[in-house]
Amino acid sequence: MTPRLKFDNRFLRELPGDAETGSRRREVLGAAWSQVMPGPVAAPRLLAHAPDVAAMLGFDGAAVQAPDFAAVFAGNALYDGMQPWAANYGGHQFGHWAGQLGDGRAISLGELLADGRRWELQLKGAGPTPYSRGADGRAVLRSSIREFLCSEAMHHLGVPTTRALSLVATGETVARDMFYDGHPCDEPGAVVCRVAPSFIRFGSFELPSARGDVALLRRWVDFCIDRDFPHLAPGPSRQADWFAEVCTRTAAMVAHWMRVGFVHGVMNTDNMSVLGLTLDYGPYGWIEDYDPDWTPNTTDAQGRRYRFGTQMQVAYWNLVRLAQALSPLFADAAPLQAGLDAFQARYAADERAHLVAKLGLGEYRQGDDALMARFRELLHAGEMDMTLAFRALPDVDPQRPDAAALEAAFYSPERRERVMPDLLDWLRRHAARVRNAGLDDAARRAVMQAANPKYVLRNWLVQQAIDRAAQGDTGGITDLLEVMRRPCDEQPGREAFACRRPDWARARAGCSMLSCSS
Repeated sequence: MTPRLKFDNRFLRELPGDAETGSRRREVLGAAWSQVMPGPVAAPRLLAHAPDVAAMLGFDGAAVQAPDFAAVFAGNALYDGMQPWAANYGGHQFGHWAGQLGDGRAISLGELLADGRRWELQLKGAGPTPYSRGADGRAVLRSSIREFLCSEAMHHLGVPTTRALSLVATGETVARDMFYDGHPCDEPGAVVCRVAPSFIRFGSFELPSARGDVALLRRWVDFCIDRDFPHLAPGPSRQADWFAEVCTRTAAMVAHWMRVGFVHGVMNTDNMSVLGLTLDYGPYGWIEDYDPDWTPNTTDAQGRRYRFGTQMQVAYWNLVRLAQALSPLFADAAPLQAGLDAFQARYAADERAHLVAKLGLGEYRQGDDALMARFRELLHAGEMDMTLAFRALPDVDPQRPDAAALEAAFYSPERRERVMPDLLDWLRRHAARVRNAGLDDAARRAVMQAANPKYVLRNWLVQQAIDRAAQGDTGGITDLLEVMRRPCDEQPGREAFACRRPDWARARAGCSMLSCSS
């Protein structure tokens, strides 16, 4: 039975479109979008879906299991009211202006009104668009599983993110050169339906600005504010208030990344959401043995531009690029600089709030920054697992501190021995600070456990699910999806999802580093 869905596609109605339709690769001038249909696939089959996202959008269990659900979310059919399009935008990639980019393998189906909100439904891997730049617009199963799972894992970790509705196999193969070494192979194809109030990016404003199309730039800004930031009051400061909110939302998002140990891997400006949502899950990863210089992206292996420890600085750099793109709309730079300053202030405030919660300190005091910095130094020196180490801290008795609870976090016995005297000293300092805070111990533990997840989407866990799915077994996907719905809870029987990276995964492709190949 087809669900009753209501679409209101303001993006198409209020922004100028491309006069040409279809997927012919081309430069698109003076337009925010191009009309393009998803490419049909041979044998769509639903592999997994996120039940809470489906319910939020108005799909009950029967609707999800109906054949037309898989057909629509593979790109073979449309529900009434859907009007597919690909968005036109540019961006800076690895610090360099790349010109027109656009949705090369993403096709939006429409803006669904559900749950009292507006949700853009977008297929990733649904075929070529005018922005595919010679690629096929398809996606492979491995990358689609990674995006599907990570979208939902991040949401349940409390990190602002796009969501994922469904994962559909296409029944076709896609040729990909996973390592960019001249040895492509055929892989099973899949399509993810991702969901967000908006997929507008920094690059949406950069492209018209770079082309000198101030009229289109202004339309982009006015549309974005009217649709996605309606709470901002009309008046002369509205655009400045909007930019400041983009900055503070970005700061909050990145502070959450740092809280949970997430590395985006490819923070190009075309992958930055103006809503402050984590967008485009490509070569991401979670810090395991703590290393602020680690990046999961093989393309970035030499320069490490997008490594864990520089994500805040890169986000600021990206916002400066956005400010430059918006500057034709401002009489002077002061309002834009105020927004950038708001980013710095919000990031500092959120970092301190996360610090206090992760260490169980009750409130921020002078010297707490140094306490956290020293613990991170010890994590690095001791080759300790970030997630396991922070999760163990609530179990350290503030009255009799020792390192027993942290034993499972060490990857190297030699590094453990080397760092143990300094770690014990730090644990005593931390315990004294906790005792001085005068907190109820049960409340302190609850706050720390809520800030320090037990379960994160480690790459090797996802790779195991990918390996099973390649053999026709989707149980690994559904198991991970269920575990990651409660990342901070104790889940008896799920210990295998909360342990150190095994030796076999240390250097294996898909577990240590990943390419942008999809």
